[in-house]
Order: sequence, then C-alpha cells, then structure tokens
Amino acid sequence: MNTPEQSQLGKSSAYVDQYDASLLFPIPRAGKRAEIGISGAAPFFGADMWTAFELSWLNLRGKPQVALAHFTIPAETPNIIESKSFKLYLNSFNNTRFADASEVLARLRTDIAEAAWRGGPVQSVGVRLIAAEQFDREPVYELDGLSLDRLDVECTHYQPAPELLVTVPAAEGMVTEVLVSNLLKSNCLVTGQPDWGSVQISYTGLQIQQEGLLQYLVSFRNHNEFHEQCVERIFMDIWARCKPAKLTVYARYTRRGGLDINPLRTSHPQALPGNTRTARQ
Repeated sequence: MNTPEQSQLGKSSAYVDQYDASLLFPIPRAGKRAEIGISGAAPFFGADMWTAFELSWLNLRGKPQVALAHFTIPAETPNIIESKSFKLYLNSFNNTRFADASEVLARLRTDIAEAAWRGGPVQSVGVRLIAAEQFDREPVYELDGLSLDRLDVECTHYQPAPELLVTVPAAEGMVTEVLVSNLLKSNCLVTGQPDWGSVQISYTGLQIQQEGLLQYLVSFRNHNEFHEQCVERIFMDIWARCKPAKLTVYARYTRRGGLDINPLRTSHPQALPGNTRTARQ
C-alpha cells in the first residue's frame, strides 16, 4: 500500500523526459476516508477534475507539440494520484516521439486508469486534449453563488472546526442556496506548502448559518491534507452537522507545477460542471 511519505513529495527528483508510466504514484483513498467516518461505500458521488497546462511531446520528425489536457477521475476509484508523480509522469512525454495526438491520448487514458483503479477492476477515466489552435476557446469563469466573503466575521480557528457549522431555527423552513468563498486555503499533507482554492457549496435543507460556514472554511487555513481529502472532509462535516437533504461541495484549487485539481462531491447523481478555470487558476 502506497503512503504519501513514500511519494516524491518534498524530495529531490530526477528529471525523466522519456515516457515512463511507472512514475504515477497512486495513494489509497480509504485511510483518509476512515478518519472522517467513511467505511465501505462513500455517501457521495463525484470526481476529481484535473487540468494539465504543461503537456508536450515530439512528433515523429522530432518537432515539439503542445496541448492542454483535462482529466476526470471518478470519486469511486480506490486511489488518488499524488500530484508530483502526475507532474513527473507528464514530463516524461517531453522528449518521446509519438505518431500523433491520438497516441498520446490513448497512453494517458490507459496509464491514469490503471493507477487510479489499481487494487480493483480497472475502469475508465476521462481524458480530453485541447490542441493549441483551440486555446482561445478556453473560458475563464468564477464560481456562481452568493459570496460568503462579504461577511465581516472574526476568525480564530485555523484547524478544521466542524462545531462552527450550525443551522438557523427550523421555523425558517427549507431553503436551496449556492454559496461561494475564495478564502479556502489548506496545506500539502507532506510538504506543508500552501494550497489556495475557491469553494462552492450548494445545498437544500435547513438554512446553514453563513457566518459559521465562512469561519469553518477559514479554519482549514493551517490544515495539512490533500485537495481531494479536504473537499471530502468539508462534505462530511456539513452532511453530519447540518443534515441537508441535498449537498454538493466543489472546489477549484490554483495550479502547482502546471496542474490544478478540482474535486467535486455530491449527495445525488448529477452531471459534472465543465472543467472551466477561474481567474486565479
């Protein structure tokens, strides 16, 4: 079983520029999920949506080619892929010759599916390449919703404090709201380096007290955990303490090493949003 400490995070790494699928380092989801009360099947659906901004390879004549890549890794895969290993893997394409983009796409799909589903039956992952002539079609949008950041609140917790999550009196009735914040920050589980993100919380249920929700999101500021794990912790804390009928938590983290990670977890099946970057990404 791979652990984060066994990965290349925080270590000096050799630069490999010839294709090498073995560089991908999967880490089981089960351990961190157990910490937040998940044993067996998780009470959510969703996916981890990645964008690779630094993807290049050589054509058969040795001329460099470039593309963007969108990856969609289902939340039910047994593993996350450690981000530095993902970067090293993508770098291994740099001086490798491929017949065309379709060959690159096939390699990406096969390798990432094998790593993400390792330990269980291998199923598919989503991979889409954006060619250079399509770059200007890539839009920039901010997350929709009512901004929590407008609230003038005092913040004193910088480790996750789920006790801050409360609902307003039941007499207020059920509501459907979409709330957003740009104040999400956590740190890498291994290196402690900062991870910056924006988060969107959509729910139907008793109204969540917005001041407490913002203070709760800020409480992740000194917390060490991977992006995917933070989003699942946020989902489970709101789910347990506020008991909404429906809940979706979606975060978009700024890129590091040419990669961004954008996890979404939802209580009910729904179409995934387009993997559209925000201005900070």
